[in-house]
Amino acid sequence: MQNKIKKTDPEKKYRRVLSAATLAGDTVRNSAGEDLGKVDEIMIDIPSGQIAYAVLSFGGVLGMGNKLFAVPWNALVVDEDQKCFILDIDKNRMENAPGFDKNNWPDMADTAWASQVSEYYRESPEDEVQEVKTFRGGGGV
Repeated sequence: MQNKIKKTDPEKKYRRVLSAATLAGDTVRNSAGEDLGKVDEIMIDIPSGQIAYAVLSFGGVLGMGNKLFAVPWNALVVDEDQKCFILDIDKNRMENAPGFDKNNWPDMADTAWASQVSEYYRESPEDEVQEVKTFRGGGGV
């Protein structure tokens, strides 16, 4: 399993648990540093109590016309130094990812939908729901 936290100071302590609300609005970038949007929502798998998806908003102008994308939680890495999430995907690929409108959410419990999303982000469906990852203290990642 790849490391889900990127930081340069391994001695620095970070809080391991934060409220989902502190993550809303956090920036998501790819490894090239391109902006891929912001975390809009954190989706919890109720039976397991684990995070299933981060819903990202991307596109639009001044928050208007944003398309939403459910990204498997396991596809994200926390960058402690930049205080953002890293999603290893090309910006053009993100623009073409399966998304949805804020007024027309998909059924995230639908296994066909989950498989489509997992395949797009190269995650296996059983890996979608992961344990909560370590985050720094304060408001956000």
